[in-house]
Amino acid sequence: MPPSPSVLPEVISLGCRLNIAESETIRTLLGQRDAVVVNSCAVTNEAVAGTRRAIRRARRTRPDAELIVTGCAAQIDPGAFAAMPEVDRVVGNADKLLPEAWTGTEPVRVSDWASVRLLAPHLAPAFAAHVRAFVEVQNGCDHRCTFCAIPFGRGPARSAPAGAVVTRVAEMVDAGHREVVVTGVDLTSYGQDLPGRPSLGALVERILTHVPRLERLRLSSLDSVEIDDRLMALLTGEPRLLPHVHLSLQAGNDLVLKRMKRRHLRADAVRLVERLKAARSEIAIGADLIAGFPTEDDAMFADTLALLDDCDIVHAHIFPFSPRAGTPAARMPQVDTAMARARAARLRTRAAERRTAWLRGLVGSRQRVLVERPGDRGHAEGFAEVGLDRTLQAGTIVDVTITGVEADRLTGVAA
Repeated sequence: MPPSPSVLPEVISLGCRLNIAESETIRTLLGQRDAVVVNSCAVTNEAVAGTRRAIRRARRTRPDAELIVTGCAAQIDPGAFAAMPEVDRVVGNADKLLPEAWTGTEPVRVSDWASVRLLAPHLAPAFAAHVRAFVEVQNGCDHRCTFCAIPFGRGPARSAPAGAVVTRVAEMVDAGHREVVVTGVDLTSYGQDLPGRPSLGALVERILTHVPRLERLRLSSLDSVEIDDRLMALLTGEPRLLPHVHLSLQAGNDLVLKRMKRRHLRADAVRLVERLKAARSEIAIGADLIAGFPTEDDAMFADTLALLDDCDIVHAHIFPFSPRAGTPAARMPQVDTAMARARAARLRTRAAERRTAWLRGLVGSRQRVLVERPGDRGHAEGFAEVGLDRTLQAGTIVDVTITGVEADRLTGVAA
């Protein structure tokens, strides 16, 4: 007799798409254990607080399950999570894809990143909870943006060999996934640690060539300064590479960008988007933006606010600055917390206006939509959410005539 659903393992994935990819492997490694794993995020202080809330909620929901915390927040501050009365074990990021990490009993298993140089293989046969598959091709980061604690949680940059990536993508297609998302912490640095230093563009070409049955390929967040001509040509000219480019921009003022230790200037970002849109006008631009970075004044903030228009951003991820312990930005002159939140709210309001205008501009168009669970919605190629007129088979791709906009998504009639 199969085990009761109440004792099957549960993985709660917080934060980035990379965590989603890793959570499926963790789910496979857990087998049939009565366990709940919280795969944590540490990108901001609020993300860490959200991890704590998820842990407490999981304990209330599954009082008898083993509760294990992993992810970036667990790697950076394992003692804090081990001290929570709800938590049974803490497993670090460097260990969480290793089978032995989930069969052990030690209360804290967090290895030092200094000894990690390779990506652990992913074992999940498919993505049970998602119609699109997420394939990790890169992890870690060698850059040191002054606001970012993620290198402490993810370690040095390291890439998966292209052959292994192609095999993994082919496995996902064989399992029925029609869209694959290639993901990493610093995705555009892919290959710099591999023999021959292959680029992300070379990897994408290899995937598309050797997995011809893959219908849709999507890339996670890109560093604008590392988009070379090869990747640019694919983004603008390859129909199977979807027209959705999410950029790690962070700010729109040059002095703030320098203090962040970013490697691009405002004009670089604007010029890149102009090139993308000129060659493929339907590309939808997304971006990460921080409000209230240390020393930011009204004029500096105005530059970031204007960047929403200047870079035609329709998928905006906006955060008020969050000082992370141990980072240089935490020691800089801080903007008042209330001011940072107010500026973030202004950014979100303007971003929502731009997004609504973009969605309205799609009314009357025909969009190819990947149907997602429970079957009455999905996402178009530019990652606009679409509500469907009827329930369809999740995982199918359908042509939809867009008829309107409701709230933050399109509505349409499926062919």
